[in-house]
Amino acid sequence: MEDEQGGVVSDRATFARRLDALKREGSNVLLVGAAAGTHETACRQLLGAAKRDSRYRLFVTSEDDHVACERTETAADERTHTIDSSAVLEAGANTRTESGQPPLGTLGIEIIEAIDEFADAADGLEPSELRVCVDSMVPLLRASDAETVFRLLHVMTARVTQARGMGHYHLPLAADHDAVNLLEPMFDAVVTVRSQNGTDEQRWHLRDADTTTDWIEL
Repeated sequence: MEDEQGGVVSDRATFARRLDALKREGSNVLLVGAAAGTHETACRQLLGAAKRDSRYRLFVTSEDDHVACERTETAADERTHTIDSSAVLEAGANTRTESGQPPLGTLGIEIIEAIDEFADAADGLEPSELRVCVDSMVPLLRASDAETVFRLLHVMTARVTQARGMGHYHLPLAADHDAVNLLEPMFDAVVTVRSQNGTDEQRWHLRDADTTTDWIEL
């Protein structure tokens, strides 16, 4: 495997070790690519097997604009929490004049509180026990300016890492889109997904090592 800058991931085993480190230490991954169906496949892998009761799952989603549907297959219980970002943003916009809190700020507070509640329930989260899915980020970019979205991501990704969780964030746009270029510095890895000849594929770029894999079947 070789990245666009010439950096080499020598084999799948080396790449797997780097992914294991992200699982142990906490990580945040940006999923890009315009092929919506592949986002769902990647989402299922990053969330982990739904029957593993030890995991806590937080979904931040908008019913009006989403590309992954795993949340609808997961029974609601004390280990699963869904935040309707559209509803929070609408409510936040209506009350902003009273509280002075911007809508994305309100959303950020709800996300942090949900993770804190999981951590309390688990009496401390184990590595990769927390899984977070943001599906999708397009409504956030439509609702606010890029600087405010950047601040929200800074707070959210830091909390996920602190909890040694695994967060993934769907941005169903081309990898060279301006929004991707703007936001990717917030993430440990950028994963481009595509459908090629009927096969869902992914390509990982690990930002700390500046390496990119070949296309890998999902």
